[in-house]
Amino acid sequence: MDTIVARAAENAEPGLVAAGVYARGRRVQDIRIEEAGAWSRKEGHVVWIGLYEPSAELLGRVQAQLGLHPLAIEDAANAHQYPKLERYGDALFVVARTAQVVGGKIDFGETHIFVGQGYVVSVRHGPSTSYAAVRQRNESCPVSLARGEDYILYSILDFIVDNYVPVVESVQGEVDALEDRVLHRTLPEPEVNRLYILRRELLRLRKAVVPLVDVCRRLEHADDVLIEPAMQPLFRDVSDHIRRVQEDIDSLREVLAFAFEASLMAGQAQQNAITRKLAAWAAILAVPTAIAGIYGMNFQNMPELQWKYGYYAVIAAIVAVCCGLYVRFKRMGWL
Repeated sequence: MDTIVARAAENAEPGLVAAGVYARGRRVQDIRIEEAGAWSRKEGHVVWIGLYEPSAELLGRVQAQLGLHPLAIEDAANAHQYPKLERYGDALFVVARTAQVVGGKIDFGETHIFVGQGYVVSVRHGPSTSYAAVRQRNESCPVSLARGEDYILYSILDFIVDNYVPVVESVQGEVDALEDRVLHRTLPEPEVNRLYILRRELLRLRKAVVPLVDVCRRLEHADDVLIEPAMQPLFRDVSDHIRRVQEDIDSLREVLAFAFEASLMAGQAQQNAITRKLAAWAAILAVPTAIAGIYGMNFQNMPELQWKYGYYAVIAAIVAVCCGLYVRFKRMGWL
């Protein structure tokens, strides 16, 4: 990794991460963009260029050297592309979405990959992990890298899919914690908001992951794209990884939906319990209120007003009725 970082540091040109040429799986040398075309046309040589948010001028120079299709260049210059696989003559253009957790939220980036005879160009946009690790791993295994452009494409796609896993695991841990809490108590409003945010981010992650299934399926079967048959099992393996990630995402979204519904039901149950308590106390308090209201009327012919023990009898009746109602409501679970 340090060697690749040092090479990148030597590339003073903004947007250019690395540019090298390989023969039989071994690095021949670092090259300038202006040398890429000549090296890519040499038999048995592969040019691998890595770019990060390049300028239009830099992309134009790469296009001129390798003969990249103008429409693909236009897509690569503009982020926010939908994941896809397109064929332009004898060249392939692949768009994939990257994801990583930054500051407790999922940030998305894009990678555009040009693959043709004798060259691979990767263009990264937005938050994404550097492919220096992919380059280093491939350089450490010349036998694998000697398989050419298709293997480099596989390595990059496999790296992108592998980086989905820690994102899903991060969400999984938070979802498990929220699920445990929602089963024991009503979630406060901030945690309910977090449930909604997680579900929305998982939906965005799913939109980034699912289209890659179709991309890898086309690469796997190679019906309309130029992929060596020996490479098809590798792309099948990437497809399997993507499907597992998709299943994990769908499971997490279902758990979040359940947790959200459970939180709403718990809140409604709590409100119902409070309503029952208020209704029970209102019924109890209605008794002394009604009796006091009756004896507060200014009628002269009220026999009880002249009774010596009338006050005590009324108080005793109020207490008896209120205690009876309290016991009944208690047994009903309203208090």
